[in-house]
Amino acid sequence: MKHVFADTHYWIAITRPKDPYRKAAREARRALGDAILVTTDEVLVEFMTSLGTGDARLRQQAAQRVREILRNPNIKVVPQTRDSFLKGVELYAAREDKKYSLPDCISMNTMKAHSIQEVLSNDHHFEQEGYVVLIR
Repeated sequence: MKHVFADTHYWIAITRPKDPYRKAAREARRALGDAILVTTDEVLVEFMTSLGTGDARLRQQAAQRVREILRNPNIKVVPQTRDSFLKGVELYAAREDKKYSLPDCISMNTMKAHSIQEVLSNDHHFEQEGYVVLIR
């Protein structure tokens, strides 16, 4: 079965009601059919942090979304480890000419480790590393 990485931008787009990428994110996911989504603990932390500055209702929606993600058998959440963190730091340091966040670096390492080429994101940083961004 096909595996696709789900980045922070995807989770935000499908959760935040007025997100400008909401429609595109939903269409991209629908086009994937029954593909398994892969994400990481770090992505979920970044997602909740990003929506944490919103109102109480949005915070509750973010928490509910994470609970749904963790229960969904068609979504694999790769847990954070010391090793994933340190490898992320290494990629972050190696790309001094880029503006990658540490969660992006950890995501890219996860994608490489799981042989995933496509990402539900609109973040051009993934394209800079040779991945296919699915949200336009």
